[in-house]
Amino acid sequence: MPHGDLTKVGVEEIQQVVRGVWPGSPDAVRRRARGARFLLEHLTSFPGSTWQQRWQASGLNQRGRPVTAVKREQKERDEICVGTACLFSLRVIRPSLQALRSTRFLRYGERFLTAQRDPLLEEFWKRVQDTAVHPLHHGAALFDTTAALTTQGITLADLTPEAFLHYVWETRDHGLTFEGRDDTGRGQFPGQLAWQVLHDMGHFPSGTPATLRAAVLSGRRTIQELVDRYDIRHRGVRQLLLDYLARREPEMDYSTLDQLSRSLVGLFWAKIEALAPGQPDLRIDAELYQRWRAALGTHQDGRKQREEVEPILRVVRSFYTDLHSWAVEEPEKWAPWVAPCPIPDGALRGIIVRQRRRKERMDDRVRQRQPLLPVLVAHLEDCYSHLWALLQAASPLAGGETVTVNGRTYQRVWTAADDRRARRGGQANTRVRDLGTGEDINVTTAEDTAFWEFAAVEVLRHAGIRIEELLELTHLSIRQYQRPNGEVIALLVIAPSKTDRERVIPMSAELFAVIAAIIRRHTQHGRAIPLIQRYDNHERRMSDPMPFLFQRHTGAIPRVISPATVLVMLRRRCAELAKQHPGFRTACFTPHDFRRLLATDLVNNGLPIHIGAALLGHLNLQTTRGYVAVFNEDVVRHYQGFLDRRRQARSADEYKPITDSEWSEFEEHFDRRKVELGGCTRPYGSTCQHEHACLRCPILTINPKMLPRLDEIEDDLLAHRARAEHEAWLGEVEGIDLTLTFLRQKRQETKRLARIAPVELGMPVLAAPR
Repeated sequence: MPHGDLTKVGVEEIQQVVRGVWPGSPDAVRRRARGARFLLEHLTSFPGSTWQQRWQASGLNQRGRPVTAVKREQKERDEICVGTACLFSLRVIRPSLQALRSTRFLRYGERFLTAQRDPLLEEFWKRVQDTAVHPLHHGAALFDTTAALTTQGITLADLTPEAFLHYVWETRDHGLTFEGRDDTGRGQFPGQLAWQVLHDMGHFPSGTPATLRAAVLSGRRTIQELVDRYDIRHRGVRQLLLDYLARREPEMDYSTLDQLSRSLVGLFWAKIEALAPGQPDLRIDAELYQRWRAALGTHQDGRKQREEVEPILRVVRSFYTDLHSWAVEEPEKWAPWVAPCPIPDGALRGIIVRQRRRKERMDDRVRQRQPLLPVLVAHLEDCYSHLWALLQAASPLAGGETVTVNGRTYQRVWTAADDRRARRGGQANTRVRDLGTGEDINVTTAEDTAFWEFAAVEVLRHAGIRIEELLELTHLSIRQYQRPNGEVIALLVIAPSKTDRERVIPMSAELFAVIAAIIRRHTQHGRAIPLIQRYDNHERRMSDPMPFLFQRHTGAIPRVISPATVLVMLRRRCAELAKQHPGFRTACFTPHDFRRLLATDLVNNGLPIHIGAALLGHLNLQTTRGYVAVFNEDVVRHYQGFLDRRRQARSADEYKPITDSEWSEFEEHFDRRKVELGGCTRPYGSTCQHEHACLRCPILTINPKMLPRLDEIEDDLLAHRARAEHEAWLGEVEGIDLTLTFLRQKRQETKRLARIAPVELGMPVLAAPR
């Protein structure tokens, strides 16, 4: 110990140490020494031979007993708070974590650092300060580490991953806070930055997860663990269930396997054993089946009725059917368990009708949301555009200065935290006050949130991908295919999701515009997209570090946006729109709604929903030869391995080799899509369904350079309409009006795209700057 063992020495000697350890003004030194004396004198009234024993006997080591309660005067309370922090830092007293968090000790980490004089801890603090995050997270990282050392009575050299995880879980389970702030909310774990720095500096053993999130999140359970969580008493049936799940495992992902075990083991056989403890085999009589069926309709809490029981019945019925089938192949293993299925045919009768009703509900959901989609998109775009303009206008202002954006006046606000960060050379958050409403706005955070709301909806509605596929997009998902004539086709690789096959989507202008905007946001100021890990909730594992597109800083470290976050974003924006648009009061959007809407739009326009199956799984991912040079080769290898693992779950006949004639036909397809005004985005292998009436076609992409040509066409149509109206050609007038409507819509959309992504849409260059 730097100052010797102070647990048994007298008050005067401890006061002398307190005065000498921390430099400062004479008044500050007196306050610290006096505060330490206040606490020690209070502890002398309790039994014990050491200060630690007296501390525990005093009751102050329990949660909810702040040391400030010892004194009544505010000045004395402040002093005893500072003095107690000094005693903890000198290890005179070892508090419990609940006791340490019951009192707000400002700058405790730095006080502990000064007292201990630990070179390893000082190196850790230097590395923390070099991390480019808000200074608040620097202080939280130091506090988390020193709090763990204080409460466990160890030095940093002895801090193991297990010891730090103990601190993390205890802090989270008890809902404790950092210096009075709630740092355990919104699903966040404390100590994330501290863990990352300790890992990067090589303090943790090799093989330790690189992030705290990877260390604390539950991983994949083995089949034995999936079965044994239900404590099956019949050893023979338990082994049968293990063998059955092992046989089914190769054909499904982990999430499906987990659900199968829940239905078959937990909801079927565990309930059977609870209802009939002596049940010897799988022969379930009608009376036991009826009791099980009644128990199945109610959750374990006994209050909520289970709405869907048909999936469970189908799982059990498939189980019995599989045993019958497998008994023919391996009678010695499966035949002893063959029994009649207890589920009668009538139990699943009417499933087709119920599926039809479900389909009708989904169709009605799409019909309700289709007219609301343009309103939602316009709202998201307006919110982002306004906040971006406000951020650009307000960032250079000094405190108290005003600015007007889109007719609304704002006043720049500076907080003490912003001042501290600016003095340390950091970028302060831009905060303003809306002088019309009096609302204070953190424009930096609001603009970031608005951008990701806008980007998520744009990619979902133009690509038609699932939410997990959206969040798995990386910079490596973007590929460029350069044709022999120099034309570049932008492609988006969608990794297989659940039982879906890998897809390669030729990006439309709208989809490319938002993808380019995301990449520019990540790579501004010459930065590279950070390589981070993503936890897959379906597969229950962390990915390799990859440059995920949908990542953002929500705390000390960057994280991939979660599906729940996207859902919350949509609910919040729909709630805002419900105040002006009654349709949103009963129709909130979910991420999957955009997939249904896109499929409906394609089908209604006579087009297939996806590109042909032969093309979807067969495109060579190394089409653009120079692409690998942009990224670290190790990252590319991880991503290719990720795709290979996904492919292994699919049937081999989905990956047939492509022939030269098929490839030539694929290349010629892009030539046939070129038209005067731009390009047709119809999928490969499909012909024009609109008799080349391009202006009326919803999938025509207008080249921004052809906007003047649109004006000429509009003038010609207006002249033609005037003559048709004069000649009373009413059918011709109606057709021209329809064409004019589509023309104006396309012109407006093209101008919007040019404003959002001012890049050459026809020749995309997506390589990140080196």
